[in-house]
Amino acid sequence: MVIPRIYIDTSVIGDCFDEEFQEWSNKLFDEFIAGKKIAVISDVVLEELFDANETINKKIYDIPPEYFEIVYRNAETVFLAEQYILSQAISSKYSNDALHISLATISKVDILVSWNFKHIVNYNRIIKYNSVNLVNGYKILEIRSPEEVVGDEEDI
Repeated sequence: MVIPRIYIDTSVIGDCFDEEFQEWSNKLFDEFIAGKKIAVISDVVLEELFDANETINKKIYDIPPEYFEIVYRNAETVFLAEQYILSQAISSKYSNDALHISLATISKVDILVSWNFKHIVNYNRIIKYNSVNLVNGYKILEIRSPEEVVGDEEDI
């Protein structure tokens, strides 16, 4: 069985401690910890977590190392993020969000998960991101909220 690789942005980690979103963020973390899914984060996430409180900052390390992966930005990911901005899929003001999308795309994760409904989990933006991906030779990226990807295999 292939274990899905799930890129999570900072919102998923921080919202493990937010009353509105904690149920689904923590269920997703439970699936990472149980080895049902692989958590993929980036150096961008690590930088964003640096400014968070210690509890949030350390949450990602609840996941065993064998179910956890870090990907790093490079010239290719920066170029693709710039393409999202140039195509007006997202403003340069939100360049880290563009980097999350490009890092997930280039890392060939199965899905990107976020609670950022304004800039990431947004139908119109997803179409624009994926148009840029296709024009630049990359595959379509699935983007969802934690609630949409947490699943009970017994329901299948």
